[in-house]
Amino acid sequence: MNDRDPDPDQDLNDDGPDPDLDRALRVATDLAAWASEAIRRPRGGEVREKASPADIVTQTDETIEAHVRSVLRAAFPTHGIEGEEYGTHEPATPNAPYWVVDPVDGTTNYAHGIGWCSFSLGLAAPDGTPLLGLVADPWRDETFTAIRGRGAHLNGTPIHAATHTTLTGHVFLTEWAAHAHWPGLDLLLAALSNRHCTARVMGSTALSLAQVAAGRATVAAIGEFHAVDGLPAYLIAREAGAVALPQLPAYDEPLLLSAPGVAEEMAELWSTIQTGDV
Repeated sequence: MNDRDPDPDQDLNDDGPDPDLDRALRVATDLAAWASEAIRRPRGGEVREKASPADIVTQTDETIEAHVRSVLRAAFPTHGIEGEEYGTHEPATPNAPYWVVDPVDGTTNYAHGIGWCSFSLGLAAPDGTPLLGLVADPWRDETFTAIRGRGAHLNGTPIHAATHTTLTGHVFLTEWAAHAHWPGLDLLLAALSNRHCTARVMGSTALSLAQVAAGRATVAAIGEFHAVDGLPAYLIAREAGAVALPQLPAYDEPLLLSAPGVAEEMAELWSTIQTGDV
């Protein structure tokens, strides 16, 4: 599932055995409320390494994902599920959509008591086209949502990307690839600094990308797009009017989301970095 590229022009309400996205959003919103409460409780259990010392998992990650999988399989038995902790459960039918879930996006922050992490949940068509996205911030009681073609919302209120027409003086959010800078990031940060654009590395891919949808960050970028933590926020930002570069995010490749008024400036800057002309 990871290597599917979404089609931004696909009609999302015609395919699949369960096209009721309103019902899917209700289930997702209930799960987000449950997960947010679980994240806010005092953390228990051990912290374990996965691929490296900078890649960790907590009991909360596993408990939330197990619960989400159980609820989704009961509510949508034909759907597939792709999760951060327990891998892929293939759809029961070939044309069924699949869910992507990151139970605690920003586990390092969570494990160290830093209140910036999120619960991320999305639904995609079989080809990877995003149908529904949800990103919940447990610490601020904020839930970002989007259904394709219906706009983006924050706690039920419509939101839109910023109206800024320059990068100068505004906020750029990014995330490292775990403990490391991703290729091109250092040059990008230097170029943005020259434009007096303030950079922040907050620690949750989903939550950082969602800030573009809310108009708080003018641009956000990640070095490696993964559906489990990137696809829901990608849809939310696009539905809020943000411009994606590239338009179709590919697995393990960079993704930039920009307010529409700075998209051209950001694209030119990124192009110069990729060609080494900075």
